[in-house]
Amino acid sequence: ALAQAKEGRSFILDHMLSTIEQPRSELNSNAPRMTRLTIAVDKIGALIGPGGKNIRGIIEATGASVDVDNDGSVTIGSSDGASAEEAIKMIEGLTKEVVTGERYTGKVTRIENFGAFVEILPGKDGLVHVSELDTKRVESVESVLKIGDELDVLVYEVDRMGRVNLSHRAILEDSSPEEVVARRPSPSGRSSGGSRDGGDRRGGRDRDRGPRRPRD
Repeated sequence: ALAQAKEGRSFILDHMLSTIEQPRSELNSNAPRMTRLTIAVDKIGALIGPGGKNIRGIIEATGASVDVDNDGSVTIGSSDGASAEEAIKMIEGLTKEVVTGERYTGKVTRIENFGAFVEILPGKDGLVHVSELDTKRVESVESVLKIGDELDVLVYEVDRMGRVNLSHRAILEDSSPEEVVARRPSPSGRSSGGSRDGGDRRGGRDRDRGPRRPRD
């Protein structure tokens, strides 16, 4: 029986090899597939979203199934290659770290007097200050941008609070993040000569004298 089974398998393999000269290097683009990737554990919440909003959005937009494990493993089940690739792109967009020096094409989501907020990744906005919108002076943000516009930007800074600062001017001038930071004014507006509130040396001397002796 074992010999017959072996002969049967050999016959099937020989027939397959005669039909396909060499194994396919990848699945047919229309073939169902399972794809696995790993994200940082601290990004699981960003992928799932409040009440599962983000992960449901991926499933609805792509038709793929998305399962996340506690160790950051993500399994994507899809009916074809296109939906798998789109799901992966959306997952990476939600979990990717914004890095200084990277360039993005984002969409304007909010306009203020001081600048425009641009979404560079799903759910991740950065600020383009009015002074970083063009190589020349911009009098009004609304005069050059409107909500929904696409804008090429450079990430020149991610501050300690995780806020992302962007520049379109850097794209136009091909500037580096260091060059953008160097031309930006100091946020405190203070010089190195002392504090802004006028605290001077006299207070220090008075404190160093100690208590006064009572007069006779």
